[in-house]
Amino acid sequence: MNTDKIYAESIAKEYAPKKSSRINALRKLDRRAKMPATVFGYTFGIVSALVFGTGMCLAMRVIGNSMPLGIVVGLVGMLGCGVNYPIYKKLLESRKKKYSFEIIELAKEISEEK
Repeated sequence: MNTDKIYAESIAKEYAPKKSSRINALRKLDRRAKMPATVFGYTFGIVSALVFGTGMCLAMRVIGNSMPLGIVVGLVGMLGCGVNYPIYKKLLESRKKKYSFEIIELAKEISEEK
């Protein structure tokens, strides 16, 4: 078995111009529909967790001497963590509704083609 030939062909495939296919277009549409909701969910969740942690530090007087402020900040962070998933689901649902027609039409074309 000639491993050099196999290796050369795999590198040549990597640099060869890629033709766009309908499957790739369908994947891109799917990503375009889901990505903003995912980015929002992660970003809002991380920020809410950090706010919650800051509130806990304030309440336990690790970074300050204001327990009532720490409780309020912690509750705001906890509220953010609590509403993150419902907001994510609503955002994802609206994005799917926006792109559903294009995705369904392209999927039908692909399935009828084969």
